[in-house]
Amino acid sequence: MEVLGVDIGGSGIKGGIVDTVAGVMLGERFRVATPIPAKPHPVADSILKITNHFNWKGKVGAGFPGVVRHGVVLTAVNLHHKSWVGTNIDQLFQEKTGLPAKVINDADAAGLAEMRLGAGKGRENGVVLMLTLGTGIGSAIFVNGHLLPNTELGHLEMNGKDAEKRASAAVKEEKKLSWEEWGVRLNLYMKHVESLIYPDLIIIGGGVSNKFAQFRKYIQVEAEIVPAKFLNNAGIIGAALVAAESL
Repeated sequence: MEVLGVDIGGSGIKGGIVDTVAGVMLGERFRVATPIPAKPHPVADSILKITNHFNWKGKVGAGFPGVVRHGVVLTAVNLHHKSWVGTNIDQLFQEKTGLPAKVINDADAAGLAEMRLGAGKGRENGVVLMLTLGTGIGSAIFVNGHLLPNTELGHLEMNGKDAEKRASAAVKEEKKLSWEEWGVRLNLYMKHVESLIYPDLIIIGGGVSNKFAQFRKYIQVEAEIVPAKFLNNAGIIGAALVAAESL
């Protein structure tokens, strides 16, 4: 089945057509800047731009940077606008595009792609942690192959601030940190997370995942650690998978 997958981020909204059986992108993805301010209706307009770009008439799946429970947004920290809270995002996107739409947490979407078809495939026993490193830090936890939805481990406290304010990929860029300087911060965060859930496998996703070799040597955790197979497209592919199965 072909589904349009969308990954909503703090700086950009990316979409692409996905073959949900093979788990591959069909052609190039299309990106628009995240609106400022990133209120619900302007973001929905961006989703419409993406569907129009592909002349899309089928199912739409989207990953959202916050907690989404039963189609309703509970948090949207990285979009910096409180008007999201209480928004039925499935309904909003369906009304805006005129298409069937399903939205879940963005890191959960990326994790599902990796567990079904990527770096976590075949790891149905034990605990797998997916971390997406971008504007913030997203997390997805799988226990014996089952997702625990809407974990927000990027908001754990680290030196008096949210961890993502200390160790996200965006922080590396903003503060012009070297790979070693950033790797040390990321290592402190990951060791803290490991002390709480003791995963067997940690999968690193997000835009920085294609530079995994640059910072891997600074990460000293007991769990096996690997880059995401789908790199920064994991969220798009996972969102498409969810829409294919639930709509």
